[in-house]
Amino acid sequence: MGILGSLCFPPPIFLQKPGQDHLFTAKSSSKLHISAAKRSELTVKRPVFTRSQESSKAMMTILMGAAGIALISLAGPSHAAESPVFSEPSNALSLPTWAIHISSVAEWVTAMALVWQYGEKSGYESWKGLSWGMVPLLGGALCACTWHFFYNSESLEVLVALQAALTVIGNATMCIAAYRIYTSSQERSNNV
Repeated sequence: MGILGSLCFPPPIFLQKPGQDHLFTAKSSSKLHISAAKRSELTVKRPVFTRSQESSKAMMTILMGAAGIALISLAGPSHAAESPVFSEPSNALSLPTWAIHISSVAEWVTAMALVWQYGEKSGYESWKGLSWGMVPLLGGALCACTWHFFYNSESLEVLVALQAALTVIGNATMCIAAYRIYTSSQERSNNV
């Protein structure tokens, strides 16, 4: 059966009966040795831990865990924020907010590409106009990301105004492109 087949583990503690020992005893250890020797024809001697050794091992684990928690609570995130490496202004965007900003821009670029491909493959050239109409809104999104990248700096307030202007222009160009799609579809339906 091999080495993997010779490994025998005791049942989990919650499946053991209340009277059973939760540790390897000499009796269970000898059964393990005999069973393993029969399967792999190798005798493996395993150490038998007493209750005092196990309890001291458990106590050491608990103490190490408590020391780690105490260390983390003493030198927690408040000290990390004061470090020059981690110092960011209070208006800095969080990682999830950055993920939303970046994914929104990526989705917008993908939508522009898909609209353009639809216009090419279907032969409806007016759909390409919708893709062009989406460009100013992409510019507005890039203005917002740039402004946030520099922690909403007052020296870059012009980007906020530019974003607002590009949003208005983009909404108008998308409206015009949608109207062009409507009129071209009306012409096609009248010709059929």
